[in-house]
Amino acid sequence: MNSLLPGFKALQDALNTLVVGQPALAERLAIGLLANGHLLIEGAPGLAKTRAVNVLASLIDASFKRIQFTPDLLPSDITGTDIFKPNDGTFEFQTGPIFNQLVLADEINRAPAKVQSALLEAMGEQQVSIGNNTYRMPELFMVVATQNPIEHEGTYNLPEAQLDRFMLHLKVDYPSADAENAILEIARAELYQPQLQTPTAILNAHNVFAARKEIMTLHMGDAVQRYLIELIVATRKAEDYQTKASTQLQRDIEFGVSPRATIAIDRCARARAWLSGRDYVTPDDIQTVAHDCLRHRLVLSLDAESRGISTDRVIDDLLNLVPVV
Repeated sequence: MNSLLPGFKALQDALNTLVVGQPALAERLAIGLLANGHLLIEGAPGLAKTRAVNVLASLIDASFKRIQFTPDLLPSDITGTDIFKPNDGTFEFQTGPIFNQLVLADEINRAPAKVQSALLEAMGEQQVSIGNNTYRMPELFMVVATQNPIEHEGTYNLPEAQLDRFMLHLKVDYPSADAENAILEIARAELYQPQLQTPTAILNAHNVFAARKEIMTLHMGDAVQRYLIELIVATRKAEDYQTKASTQLQRDIEFGVSPRATIAIDRCARARAWLSGRDYVTPDDIQTVAHDCLRHRLVLSLDAESRGISTDRVIDDLLNLVPVV
């Protein structure tokens, strides 16, 4: 077994212990970390989204900052700004909260587009430009953004260009009754033992970088890679499959996904295979991450929206349409 794998297994176990009832969230955080991608988490308030990212930062000994997005937030509140120094007449750049290794953009759809786009360069280019100067982000840099699907008043939909910057779009649901009971027990214990809220670091940034190199060495057979490509191409030209399902799929999709989706599925499938202790990727790895990699990239037609068809339903149809190798 790879020497780094037990550490990441311990990280997942710690996340599942401290963030009860959200195993998919714990797994996707680990996958996003390994795949070097950013996450968009959609879920109702109180489902431990902030807690999960905070715990993850503690487990990998990384700096963490939470940014509460509000309508009056300015781009400089995120990136930082030049401060004038009257003693020598010069400007000094004061970094904003984006210059942390793990950044939680809480309720990102609360802020207008110009503020949302302040994240775009940092997420896509690993840098921020202020005036004539460019500042690099930390080598380990991961943005986890949340949005509330319940409230729509006073919110601003994320533009497609920014949505595409997120590697994964995860939907978080309510925990089960048993998990709810465990959450209550943990909340009571932490009230009397505050030290339980601060987990000990299990990994460091060097472990993460080493693991990222390893997942890219995993074997993906030609047939599996062809299956991945056919899934992507089917979102753009589903009529190639000449079935009743493909005809309907073509009507439901207005715009297919870009090559960035191909790269996202490839990396996430490799990360899942690595976390499973395998040195090869299977079609099941691809299918498992497909919804989270595609649901924010597919643009549905007006006809599909008028019939109440969800993106997840279209992805289900896509996986049923394209034959598994």
